[in-house]
Amino acid sequence: MKTYHLTIQANQRPETLERLLRVIRHRGFTVVQLNAESNGSVISLHTQVQSERELPLLVHQLVKLPDVIEVK
Repeated sequence: MKTYHLTIQANQRPETLERLLRVIRHRGFTVVQLNAESNGSVISLHTQVQSERELPLLVHQLVKLPDVIEVK
């Protein structure tokens, strides 16, 4: 199983975290670690995920979410 690190910046809305976690799970990734920081209207998530799948599959879906600003 491969481990990946992601930094996600998104607009802070009540449903944003739930949507991000749902996409991560639906794409076959498991969250190993999650740290979140809020900076006014933007939330930064530092995430470690594991999966047998390749990371671009997940990133491609995350950037489609309306509140996501950037995925690194």
